[in-house]
Amino acid sequence: MRLGINGPNGSGKSLLARQLAAFFGYELIKEPIENNEYLSFFYENKDLFSYLGQNAFYAAMFTLMWNHKDQKDVIFDSTFYSNIIYTKLLHLEGYMNEHQYQLSLEIAKEHISHLPKLDLEIVIRRPKNVLFQNVHHRNREMEQGQDNYLSFHFDNFYLVAQEVYREFSISQDNILIIEAGDLKDLNEISRIAGLIETRYNQIKEKE
Repeated sequence: MRLGINGPNGSGKSLLARQLAAFFGYELIKEPIENNEYLSFFYENKDLFSYLGQNAFYAAMFTLMWNHKDQKDVIFDSTFYSNIIYTKLLHLEGYMNEHQYQLSLEIAKEHISHLPKLDLEIVIRRPKNVLFQNVHHRNREMEQGQDNYLSFHFDNFYLVAQEVYREFSISQDNILIIEAGDLKDLNEISRIAGLIETRYNQIKEKE
């Protein structure tokens, strides 16, 4: 299975990806964006770096997914569509004008046209208070003082995610929304793995 994890800040994408990689014995492919210089620029000046940063993130994610495009059993702790969701959120919040937004979408479409689709886009759903707790607990310097931005992000992420998947013609069969519990609990990981395997088998039966 080729799996990708998606969700808002603090949803536990990296943790779930690590746990599932261990459960299935798959290679874990880690998102390159956290080490991208543009990320700190973005948090310091969203008006300037929303458009520039997203295009830099597209390039980094494309390179990562291109290098693993032929790998059959793999888990990505983020997906290209995660970046597009962020782009749409930044446009909605006013950090990208319409021209920048449309240009960014065209760049994204060009990248995606050269990548194979994942078998499953796994979206972690969590309540807003839990997302805030997780973000505050991990205490990343760049996320400090960002509660207004994060609040808008949390309020709109799941609706925007569905819009993006629809706009890019991703079948609902290939989207698995998971109401996640304690991702450190192996019983919860086993439950989630069962949901993934069931959905994957359903997809294969339809082919």
